Formats: sequence, C-alpha cells, structure tokens
Amino acid sequence: MTKEELFGKIQEVLESDFEVEKDNVKMDSKLFEDLDLDSIDAVDLLSKIKQYMPGKQIDPEMFKNAKTVENVIDLLLPNA
Repeated sequence: MTKEELFGKIQEVLESDFEVEKDNVKMDSKLFEDLDLDSIDAVDLLSKIKQYMPGKQIDPEMFKNAKTVENVIDLLLPNA
C-alpha cells in the first residue's frame, strides 16, 4: 500500500466512522485539534486502519505520539 492509498483509507474511515468531512482531512491535519478526535477515537481509528494492514504490528505507545494524519501514515508505512 502506498502513502496516498493509506491516506485515502484514513479519509474514508474518518468520514464514515467519525463524521469528519473527507475534504477536511489533510496530511497535516492535527488529530485532536483539527479533527476533534479524543484518545478513545484515536485508538478506534488505529483498530479500523489495521484491517487494511494485515500482519502489521503497531506499538500503541508509538501511536500516542502521532499528532497529525501524516504521523499516523509514517508509523504505519515507515519506509514509504
């Protein structure tokens, strides 16, 4: 999966499950400030995204440091 494909999946999940307008989700969107997610939402987002990343192990502690959508993508696709 490419960075762009994963970004599209994140946009879809945020729109369908968190009622965030897809057009409001940018790479530099801040998860908590711009997208109005809370810590529970962030965990839910991670679990929903993991379905697109079979076999990928994600350390929840590292995910806590993700501030933007791009940070999330970089954690999931570190070599992209």
